[in-house]
Amino acid sequence: MSDSVLYELDGGLAVITLNRPEAMNALDVATKVALRDTVTAAAGDPAVRAVLLTGAGDRAFCVGQDLKEHLGLLKRAEETGEGALRTVAEHYNPLLRALAGMRKPTVAAVGGVAAGAGSSLAFACDFRILADTAGFNTAFAGIALTADSGASWTLPRLVGHARATELLMLPRTVKAAEARELGLATKVVPAAELAATARAFAKELAEGPTVAYGAIKESLAYGASHSLSELLDKEDELQTLAGESEDHRIAVRAFIAKEKPTYLGR
Repeated sequence: MSDSVLYELDGGLAVITLNRPEAMNALDVATKVALRDTVTAAAGDPAVRAVLLTGAGDRAFCVGQDLKEHLGLLKRAEETGEGALRTVAEHYNPLLRALAGMRKPTVAAVGGVAAGAGSSLAFACDFRILADTAGFNTAFAGIALTADSGASWTLPRLVGHARATELLMLPRTVKAAEARELGLATKVVPAAELAATARAFAKELAEGPTVAYGAIKESLAYGASHSLSELLDKEDELQTLAGESEDHRIAVRAFIAKEKPTYLGR
């Protein structure tokens, strides 16, 4: 574990914090390795029922690739003939597969700017709570790169193909209020309230029906690339899974008794 990524388990909530505030939480190699491994571990840990991803400090959630380190890697690549962007396959791709694919809810608490791969991390989460001072900037085309970290998949699903094309090819800072209008923000709150609001939101998800949440995520992802007939079969499969969960039985008993259910996440 690197000091640049902090991990806390609060009940069923895993809180993962990018901890390079002096560098606006930019992603150097050590941070990418630690973040990849931490998110992957949280995804596979049955004790974790929801994940909250955030960044230290109030200037940035994450500004993406550490370009100072990246420049050195480019120079080394010129000397050795090795690819300078192996980081996509080695770090970003497994990280995003774990983050977007985990069968539990994920929340990004975005304070300050989220740029490049930082914006992609937020887009890959199920929910995004933004400070009113926050903003998104895809940034990739601004340094003559294409989208990575799943932005080509997540962004069109959030804002539509045409708007995603605009935001990726003509990068600009989308401030919090506009992000809410576009569908990039679940909620916008005063900056001073971000940490508490996001944790309370994520904590509530961590206390919810985890199996059902995972099935909803899988169903939505499946439906994005399959026919209605195929999706109906998938819904049947997933509803059987959810219907056999202990949480479903708890919910039905609580409904009949007119009580609030206490879910176990299984």
